[in-house]
Amino acid sequence: MICLAKAAKSNTENEFEMGDPYYCPECDRNHVKGQIYKDHLKYAEFNNNGSEEGEEENEQELMEEEIEDGEEDIEEDIGDEVEETSEEDQEEPIEEDDLQVIDDELMKPKGKSYEECVNEVENLPGVGSATLSKLIESGFSSLESIAFTPASIIREESGLGEKTTEKIIEASMKKLNVGFKSAKELWNQRRNLAQISTGSQELDALLSGGVETGSVIEFFGEYRTGKTQIMHQLCVNVQLPEERGGIEGAALYIDTEGTFRPERIIQMAEALDLDHKKVLKNVVFGRAYNSDHQILLIKEAANLIKKKNIKLIVVDSLIGHFRSEYIGRGTLADRQQTINQHLHDLLRLCDIYPELAIAITNQVQARPNVFYGNPLQAAGGNIIAHGSTIRIFLRKGKGEQRVAKVIDAPHLPEGEAVFSITEEGITD
Repeated sequence: MICLAKAAKSNTENEFEMGDPYYCPECDRNHVKGQIYKDHLKYAEFNNNGSEEGEEENEQELMEEEIEDGEEDIEEDIGDEVEETSEEDQEEPIEEDDLQVIDDELMKPKGKSYEECVNEVENLPGVGSATLSKLIESGFSSLESIAFTPASIIREESGLGEKTTEKIIEASMKKLNVGFKSAKELWNQRRNLAQISTGSQELDALLSGGVETGSVIEFFGEYRTGKTQIMHQLCVNVQLPEERGGIEGAALYIDTEGTFRPERIIQMAEALDLDHKKVLKNVVFGRAYNSDHQILLIKEAANLIKKKNIKLIVVDSLIGHFRSEYIGRGTLADRQQTINQHLHDLLRLCDIYPELAIAITNQVQARPNVFYGNPLQAAGGNIIAHGSTIRIFLRKGKGEQRVAKVIDAPHLPEGEAVFSITEEGITD
């Protein structure tokens, strides 16, 4: 049996040195080098390499404590057992189907339902059955989606006339009270934003708690730096309850490179003691075969968010198809403008659904004119740089270790975090 002792009392006795791994009962896991390591050193417990006598004494103390605690509650426990085993009050065992119902109830959308959103659109002035049908088919099934989308896009995708479009946009803005607000109101909204854990406490700390909702976060780096692994982990973690780092929602995964693997989801789910069948059921998958199809899938996602309780959208990767289809300098302007519109479709979803987080991966390219320093830069140029809310650069470390660096974020300082990719998923 391992004898554990507080690090503060045992530094000299056990020759504990900074950098050695230790067990943290506060987090119920082992810590290695990093910011979390330093912050939680006061909780440190580790193997003191003690003698057998120390182990026997510790084991004896634990047994005595358990006996004392047990004696205090013997009478109450016996009384409880008698009441619980009475035939009249005995509860029926929960069937597997009942557990599935409980899970389905947990994953139901919170707030306004899809039907309620459609009813609000139907009640707008000038919206009849034909107009409503066109709006829904085009993905404009809520007041927010109408109010936050440019009139030209609504006209182009729905086929409505100019006057009708302007009328319903104006009515939607009026009902939503779109306009100026104080910074205090905005702060109250941001304080309530949820965050999805990445699985690594170091990476979560770098992101000030995890991947936040209402924003587009970009992970870019070379191959084998962990981009797709993080995307898989987020699809699992988004389904966790809030106390475990999730937001009790489903995930929508758009795969452009053919790298999505359900078996990886199963590994990560089982590492968290989750039913992998239910986890897989709550990941909606779409394979994009070209750039036009990729754009179309994002537009269709607007109608799935409320129906499927989508809280996370993953695009892995954003620029893969665009780099292969738009070749030569002559197509560069068209490519960048198309990517710009695609990114704004994603950003608009964040405005319409503040409880939604969007994570994208991006490739890198080498700058041939750089001879000193890092020649790698994110592909897509300034268009993607300006379109992403938060940008994280990933690079390889030693062995399974990877290093994440904040390149750009409106509320985060520059910093780095070290995490690992293991069979169980993303860890410290």
